[in-house]
Amino acid sequence: MELDPLLLSRIQFAFVVSFHAIFPVFTIGLASFIAVLEGLAFKTGDGVWVKLSAFWTTVFAVVFGMGVVSGIVMSFQFGTNWSNFAQASANFLGPVLSYEVITAFFLEAAFLGVLLFGRDKVPAGVHLMAAIMVATGTFISSFWILSANSWMHTPAGYELREGVFHVTSWSEAIFNPSFPYRFLHMALASFLTGGFVVAGVSAWYLLRGREIEANRKALSMCLWLLLFIAPAQAVVGDYHGLNTLEHQPTKVAAMEGNWETSKNVPLLLFAIPDQDNQSNLYEIGVPGLASLILTHEWDGEVPGLNEAPIAEQPPVAIVFWAFRIMVGLGMLMILFAVTGLILRTGGRYWRSSWFLHGLRFMSFTPFLAVLAGWIVTETGRAPWLVYGVMTHAESLTPSLTGGMALFTLLGYMIVYALVFSAGLYYLLRVLYVGMEDSHDGGKYEAERPSRPFSAAHVSFEIDQNGHPDNPASQEGH
Repeated sequence: MELDPLLLSRIQFAFVVSFHAIFPVFTIGLASFIAVLEGLAFKTGDGVWVKLSAFWTTVFAVVFGMGVVSGIVMSFQFGTNWSNFAQASANFLGPVLSYEVITAFFLEAAFLGVLLFGRDKVPAGVHLMAAIMVATGTFISSFWILSANSWMHTPAGYELREGVFHVTSWSEAIFNPSFPYRFLHMALASFLTGGFVVAGVSAWYLLRGREIEANRKALSMCLWLLLFIAPAQAVVGDYHGLNTLEHQPTKVAAMEGNWETSKNVPLLLFAIPDQDNQSNLYEIGVPGLASLILTHEWDGEVPGLNEAPIAEQPPVAIVFWAFRIMVGLGMLMILFAVTGLILRTGGRYWRSSWFLHGLRFMSFTPFLAVLAGWIVTETGRAPWLVYGVMTHAESLTPSLTGGMALFTLLGYMIVYALVFSAGLYYLLRVLYVGMEDSHDGGKYEAERPSRPFSAAHVSFEIDQNGHPDNPASQEGH
């Protein structure tokens, strides 16, 4: 069987992007949390805020490093696997990606050094400014990356001459039709990811009875954040969906599993899309709800997949189910955020072991939701690389063979497995050791573990009776 370089190149880029995406979506939210902690420490002088900031800055540094290592190869793939696309889009993507490096990466790298190593070497105000600059740099970076990616979904401000994109309006190209919605959607996703990870780790420490005051404060802050951000993400997602319906109707049709353009379209809770026969098997849905969500009218018309030739339809089953995973996890996040508000009475939010265990599980869900959303976005665009203008096949490097693509794909998998394993091991070490006592301001004493480290300790701390091994977990259920 002959190896398909197009399929292997798509798998390779999907693997690299998916692996890389989980790191910046966490560090963007975490950087803002650290900046808030530094601000509270600067204002109050309370050593608890210093302790929290020092601990989460260490976590940030590890994850940031893994993100840099995993993401640096993505731009090279434009030349190795997608040279036709790189040549055609260079007039726009070249400057935009350069702006990202100049305005964001240098800013983050310079001030991250001050944030990591300057706590006792520079004035407190300078250290606070470093935290703010790192947080700002993460958002500037996501601005340029999402602008470039959004342009590929909703190209604007260009003209095509002899197969090359020439920019006619930089403002229209950068602020293309889908960019505002996708940027805000990703920003909120980053806050959700950072919030749930911090909440989950804090819950794990509280279950073990470690550093109660600091982790109770961190958990409280995150639950307030999630209470507002989680519902806001649903609202932004709705507007994003309306924008996608306008500019990429085939993607929306795949998301809904809707084959024929019609009104009063049901929201399918379950179905097995059969792309060969252009229909669904075993449908379970709510009548009219898809029309209401997508058009804000019960009898609104929703486009069908049959509006596009089969060759221009995305893999419907993948898009259909990835979308439902993303939405389902989003609803679960809202449920936990509201539950946290209900449990605030009497401090039950940090005393109820079942809720704390639930938060530990929820710390993984934002990453799954982001990956599912990314699959919906990118797979739903197929077969277009620049939507409606340039396909994946037209973008491929002409000289690339299936063997070459397979070799590099396997190489990336091996290297990334090593990088992830090493990074995860060190990250779990940091989490197990906990908050350092060198930045407590004389007000707080860290409890250092006396047992040797193992990943099992991080995930499961259960005593002989089957209960979490701390008194707080047995106080309220």
